[in-house]
Amino acid sequence: MQPEKTLKLKGISRKERNMGKIINLIGQRFGRLVVISKADSEKNGHTRWNCICDCGGTTTVRSSHLLSGDTRSCGCIGREMLSKMCLKHGMSETTTYDCWAAMKQRCVNPSSHAYRNYGGRGITVCERWMKFENFYVDMGECPIGLTLERKDNNSGYYHENCCWDTPKTQSRNKRSNRIIKYDGKSQCLAAWAEELGIERHTLWYRLEHYPPQFAFNM
Repeated sequence: MQPEKTLKLKGISRKERNMGKIINLIGQRFGRLVVISKADSEKNGHTRWNCICDCGGTTTVRSSHLLSGDTRSCGCIGREMLSKMCLKHGMSETTTYDCWAAMKQRCVNPSSHAYRNYGGRGITVCERWMKFENFYVDMGECPIGLTLERKDNNSGYYHENCCWDTPKTQSRNKRSNRIIKYDGKSQCLAAWAEELGIERHTLWYRLEHYPPQFAFNM
């Protein structure tokens, strides 16, 4: 939508606009966005508007960006374009897709050998990530040598709880690991052995016979 046409629809002249008067955009549509209320102005004085998108999302946009057509959605148009790009370039043959597919299998498929440790104990995949395109938009390409890791092993798979990490870190976050608390810090035996410069089996033997405060300082 051209600025000139928008001004004509509202019956406001360029002279009034140049005088600094605020144009009321409430109820107007700009692409997928409909303005629902005025938001707080920016520190430099730019007027902003709260908008709802056709996809259900919300966003706050400057008047100038709406009127110029620079902003036409809450960001969903860009995400859809990226999704189409992913499909176009055959992402189903990538490591990123394999990580996503494996995540779904262990959480939703009772026939998966890993299901009992994931879906079987309540670990779920968020609704948004049931589609690979959304997962890719949130997580991006899987870096070489990294795997998908949950920050909290008792929570499910969603953007805020996931990251790309090394298999070493992932293995140390397993529930089956022996977690040892010492001097206000908790980590698995392997991590303690590495930090203290002690062979893992030696540290294990010491902890079998002595409490941490002695085993770590022998």
